[in-house]
Amino acid sequence: MSQLFDPAPGAEGSSSGGVEPDSAGRPAAATGRRGQPLAARVRPTDFADFHGHEEVVGADAPLRRMLDSGHLTSLVLHGPPGVGKTSLARVIAAHVDAAWTELSAVSAGVKDVRAVIDEGRARQGAVDRRTILFVDEIHRFNKAQQDALLPGVEAGWVTLIGATTENPYFELNAPLLSRCRLIHLAAVGDDAIGRILDHAITDAHGLGGRVEVTDDARDLLVRGGSGDARSALNLLELAVGALDGDVLDAEDVLDAAAHLRYSRGDDHYDQISAFIKSVRGSDPDAAMYWLMRMLASGEDPLFLARRLVILASEDVGVADSRLLPVALAAYQSVERVGMPEAEFALSHATIALATAPKSNAVTRAMGTAKALVRDHPNDPVPRHLRDAHSSAGRAMGHGDGYVYPHDRPGNFTDQQYLPDEITDRVFDPEPHVSVRMPPDRRQPPA
Repeated sequence: MSQLFDPAPGAEGSSSGGVEPDSAGRPAAATGRRGQPLAARVRPTDFADFHGHEEVVGADAPLRRMLDSGHLTSLVLHGPPGVGKTSLARVIAAHVDAAWTELSAVSAGVKDVRAVIDEGRARQGAVDRRTILFVDEIHRFNKAQQDALLPGVEAGWVTLIGATTENPYFELNAPLLSRCRLIHLAAVGDDAIGRILDHAITDAHGLGGRVEVTDDARDLLVRGGSGDARSALNLLELAVGALDGDVLDAEDVLDAAAHLRYSRGDDHYDQISAFIKSVRGSDPDAAMYWLMRMLASGEDPLFLARRLVILASEDVGVADSRLLPVALAAYQSVERVGMPEAEFALSHATIALATAPKSNAVTRAMGTAKALVRDHPNDPVPRHLRDAHSSAGRAMGHGDGYVYPHDRPGNFTDQQYLPDEITDRVFDPEPHVSVRMPPDRRQPPA
């Protein structure tokens, strides 16, 4: 029933979202929507159609009050995929009547950034109109690109709205982040996803009311979204595309969901759990299967690389400390080389970790140390370990009795390092090596 997704008569020319700006920087009329995904066709253009995140953009929220007064500061929108970061940026631009310019963090260079800033400066001088520069996945901007944004943001020639799925405090330069207001968007609630689906079902650029969706089917669509509005709309689009009739019921949704190899709900957590446990259990065949299955299904390769870094310390640890740099190198390969070539590095690290001897000594030592800190948070530092650089410290006996290990045979001396109350506690750092594979599969031949 492909006609269900054809624009309704007279629908061309409305501005329901997913459109490029015109020469003046205003959203252009919606044209050519026939080939766009449903989620793009029904993207909201005002707060009336923007559902969810009431704590951020509700009528009484500080950001909304600022926008209603006509003011806008640069923003960084942080949250998981499908929570409406791009939609919110477009709605904000329309709400304050700002010109819209968008850059790709993957392909734009410093020259492109400076060109947009120059355009914003010229527009501000000519027609006194602000320019919103939207940068999706802004964490992919390198330091030079981020630094190039600073003059325009500082002077107000452009108002930056960056969107990112990564922690901004780790990925963005402090000078840029200090000039922006950080907005965290959590997963979209079920009620909001339901309203988004209802809008898509009735909107002229969506289904236009030409399909009846039963209550059970709607409930399954909401649950299938798992906090990701885009996933819920994609599932609706797939189910209706395969529909033979004009009533969508629960069985139709279940049939469509069976063709989606990977969702951000249970599949995401179940498959990463299987991957972790396969590496921990020293089964490289299973580990590689789950790795390739998740990559083929669209999982974020940086997420998988982070899990490998954690595994290198959590499950291999001191049994082979050489593998932490291997996992970190895989992470850097994903960042700097990109996919699909970085699959080699991810596979390299996966096989190395799966075939390595295992130890959870790091995990056990962390647990013991945290318990001691909880029970003894303020025990005094033994006098012989205290800093003796100042004359006042030396006068109080700081450092008295300390033995410098390098002055002793074997560079070791058996002196007390823990506080007096817990000096008998042992962290048990020795690795408990456990490898269940045959020896010939444990390590490559010399």
